[in-house]
This record gives sequence, structure tokens and C-alpha cells, in this order.
Amino acid sequence: MWIRHRSFRWLNDLSPVQLIVIFYGFAMLLACILLGLPVAHKEGVELPFIDLLFTAVSAVSVTGLTVVNVTETFSVTGTFLIAFLLQFGGIGIMTLGTFIWIVMGKKIGLRERRLIMTDQNQTHFQGMVRMMKQILLMIFTIEILGFLILGTYYMQYFETWQEAYYQGFFASVSATTNGGFDITGQSLIPFQRDYFVQFIHIVLIILGAIGFPVLIEVRDYLFSTTEQRKFMRFSLFTKLTTTTFVLLIVGGMILIILLEFNHFFAGKAWHEILFYSLFQSITTRSAGLSTMDVSEFTEQTELLMTALMFIGASPSSVGGGIRTTSFALVIIFLLTYARGQRTIRIFKREVHDEDLIKAVVVSIMGVVTYFTAVTVVVAVEPFDVLEIMFEVASAFGTTGLSLGITPHLTTFSKIVLILLMFIGRVGILSFLFTFNKEKKKGKNYHYPTERIIIG
Repeated sequence: MWIRHRSFRWLNDLSPVQLIVIFYGFAMLLACILLGLPVAHKEGVELPFIDLLFTAVSAVSVTGLTVVNVTETFSVTGTFLIAFLLQFGGIGIMTLGTFIWIVMGKKIGLRERRLIMTDQNQTHFQGMVRMMKQILLMIFTIEILGFLILGTYYMQYFETWQEAYYQGFFASVSATTNGGFDITGQSLIPFQRDYFVQFIHIVLIILGAIGFPVLIEVRDYLFSTTEQRKFMRFSLFTKLTTTTFVLLIVGGMILIILLEFNHFFAGKAWHEILFYSLFQSITTRSAGLSTMDVSEFTEQTELLMTALMFIGASPSSVGGGIRTTSFALVIIFLLTYARGQRTIRIFKREVHDEDLIKAVVVSIMGVVTYFTAVTVVVAVEPFDVLEIMFEVASAFGTTGLSLGITPHLTTFSKIVLILLMFIGRVGILSFLFTFNKEKKKGKNYHYPTERIIIG
């Protein structure tokens, strides 16, 4: 795989993290070119470069924030291109690369496995190629099932079966990859009273956002025999991720109900309140689809959704944000330290110090990056601070929910959001390590330690 051409040989000296960042940057520029082709637009539509770049980055980063109306701007060819970009960004550049290498009969060496490990936030080489195959098979299976179910069901909404399956295809890809794009022109608002459509989307969103390793472990458990299950044990990652994921969804839903009970939910039936609150809580994981105009919520609820989007989805999934495990470890660490303990124990296991350090670094860098972006955008935009906080969190968490101000932002602010979507896709740690050189031997010594007064 490695480059032998003289002009690009310098790429071989880069670290896996730096290569991943370069690959995603190149993919976003290529996406911009593809979406800029005349065949991708409806007749008479012309887009400025910044809007093309914004849409391309939003698609590859599976965010869903848009500065244009997709249905009014892009042709059928253009929407299929967006679906492909969502697919590409959702499964990851190295997962798709592994598939291409296997089809071409190429050998996947140590360097390629390091790239796969980096792209999927893994900590070891073992089983990387097998994992990529499993991810591809699961994602495609989930999307095909979603496409068939939604496409068939949509026949009652659309005049022709072609339009129904076309809508079903795009909806399945967008929901599974947590892409947030839609071709209805109104997200899922046309289906706000159709709980079957909402349920299918909820399932697809969760399967995409909960993390590929979790899906693999659950699949292995379900397809194992009763005797095999006696010896199977879910990893600490799966237990922590699933628990945090469920608590955020349930907690978010309950808080939305409490905050909106006398406002948006006033006069609504119990089933409407349940599905409105449940869907809006789930979509903040990283999906970006909505069954209502979120600007109708109160400021308290919008602030809550901002926090939920900042946390984002699980590691090694299609989502962004600081990730659920980082949030969980930081909270557990604070509670543990407050009780006078030093070792974090979860589910009868101890957390590795390096993983805790990474969680703290990701959380701190996430907060710094987020508030820096908010401060910069507030300085140049006339909108309310909460509106800007919401949009910035949506970009950083690669969510795609919007209060409607994104199309009206200045070019400078759009560039800020583009950078946030890029960071959200490659990951905070990967972006941070981009500026770090490979470790060199030497300087194997320590200075004397000295205490510092804290607090």
C-alpha cells in the first residue's frame, strides 16, 4: 500500500494519526468537488464554494448541518452522492479502505493495521481486519433491512413505488450513519404522528451510535449456543458504553418532559409526549433528525440538548462529541475522588490509568475547543448566545440539529463550524496527536518531584 512515488514518499514518514487526518481532509475536498459537479445540482442552481465545502464536510463527517435545502438544491444524482458520502464517513475511511484492499487481493500489513486501529479508536492490532469485515457486513445488513422496511411502508405516503423506495433508501442510510440529512425538506416532521416510522428510525440511530464493538459482542452473544454463553463475558467497554448510552437517553427524555410539560407538551396526549421527548433525546446522541422544530422548545430544553450533543455518541461509532465513555469516566472519577478513593472500579473491573487520562484530556480539550468556538462566533454574529451555543455543539458533536441560524452565518463562522465538524469526525485525540511527532528514544530520566498547592 505504501507510496513509492517520489513526490509523495514523504507520507511514509507520517504517523498513523497524521495520515488519518490527511486522508479525511482529502476525502472532504474530493467530496466538495463531486458535489460541485453540474449533474449533482438541479437546473439553474449554483452554489458558492463555501456552501459546497460546508455541505461536503457535513456529509463526510456525518453531521447533517446544512446551509442549503437539500431537496431544492441537489438533483437525484446529488442526493445519491450525499448518501455515498454519508456511508463513507459513517463506516470510516479505513473500513472502506480495508474492503477495497481485500477485493483487490492486496495484503494488509502492519502499517495498514495501525491505520485501522487509529481510525476505529482501538488499542490493539489483534483482529482488526476481521473487525472491519464484521462492521461492513453489519452496517450493510442494517441499512438494507431499514431500506426495505421504510421503502415498503412509505408506499402509503408517496405516489409511486420508486419514490417510496428512494425515500426509504436515503432515510435508512441517513439514520444508520447518524447523518442528519433528509430529502423530505422537513426532516421527520411529516411523520411526527407516525410512530412506526419513528420507531424504525430510533432503532437505526441507536445501532449506528452505540459503537461497532458493542454490536459485534451482542451479535456473538445472540448467535451463540446456550453452552457457549456460559463462558462468554461482555467487555467493560460494552457494559460502560451501553449503560451510559441508556442513562443519557432515559435521563434526557425525562428532563425534556419535565422542562416542557407546561410549555410545548401542554395539551398533548401521553403518547405524543412520550415519542416527542424520546426521539429528541435519542437524536442528540448524534443523529440530527427531528420530529419537530426544536426552536419551539424553551431555552432550558435547548440548553439541555446542547449539553447532550456535546457528549455525543459512543467511541468507534458513526457519532462525534467527547463520546459517552469519556463523559462516564470523568463523572465516575469525580465521585470516586470525592469519596477519598484513587482507583476507579466499574463492574468489578479497574480502569486503566491511561484510559482515564485520555478521558480527562478529551473532556478538557472538548470544553476548551467548544467555548473557544462559541466565543469567536459570538464576536461576529448578531444571534443570541444560546442559539450559537446550540449550533456549535451540533457541529462539534456531528449531530446536525439546528435552530435555523446556520444558513445565515457569515463565511467566517461557517469556516469555524467546518473545522469543528472535521475535528468531531477524526476525534479530539487524533486531531491533538496530529501535531505530535513519533516517540524517539532517549531522555529516559526524571526530574525531582515537588508538590503544588491545589484548590
